[in-house]
Amino acid sequence: MLAALPLLAPVAIHAEQLQTAPVRKPAPTFKLLRADDFPPDAMVPAPPAPGSDVEKLELAYLHALIAGTSPERLEQARRDDAHEDPTIFNEAMGVDLKTLPATWALLLAVHNDADLAANIAKEHFGRIRPWGVDPTMPSCDAGKGKKPTRSYPSGHATLGYSVGLLLATLAPAKAKAVMERAKDYALSREICGVHFPSDTEASHVIATLAVGRILADPATAARVAAARAELAKLPS
Repeated sequence: MLAALPLLAPVAIHAEQLQTAPVRKPAPTFKLLRADDFPPDAMVPAPPAPGSDVEKLELAYLHALIAGTSPERLEQARRDDAHEDPTIFNEAMGVDLKTLPATWALLLAVHNDADLAANIAKEHFGRIRPWGVDPTMPSCDAGKGKKPTRSYPSGHATLGYSVGLLLATLAPAKAKAVMERAKDYALSREICGVHFPSDTEASHVIATLAVGRILADPATAARVAAARAELAKLPS
């Protein structure tokens, strides 16, 4: 007969052993362009120097802008602060852009690449946000514990101008409404006290460079054509 196998001693399992390490999302990468396309010093000029007369003028402008803005527009700026994706153009385009698969996929790729290009400049220049320079500046960031760096350029404004420029190019009948929304969305960043006007202008420059390269790249031609065909079916 086989000898009885010894019983294994029970193993205590503690709750902390069952916990798994948090899953880290992969770092975002360029989808249509390359980081080499956006050397920061060749994209935009350096922002105004800290303490310079230009910076002081920008701070004075922001104080006056915010003080003269209606409560309704201030609330819109807060909504824009919390809403950072291509659907900001749904009203201007007269359609839920998520219902246009080719267009939506292209817009997401453009948003991704323009945002990464903006981040290259943000990290390179390390500009302090208006509320970091002037603690009396009203700000949509108030109470959120955010660091005051990464002001130049604006990520939100880069989204607005890059996606807006692409939509305006592919759907010219909607261009006026789209670009008005892009400009107003950038203005929200100033009304929020989180960006200087030179930050949003730098976003406009970077967005223009990104969209220009995407539209000129033969590798994206089929995706651009598919989006253009979808948008052509929209009522004017």
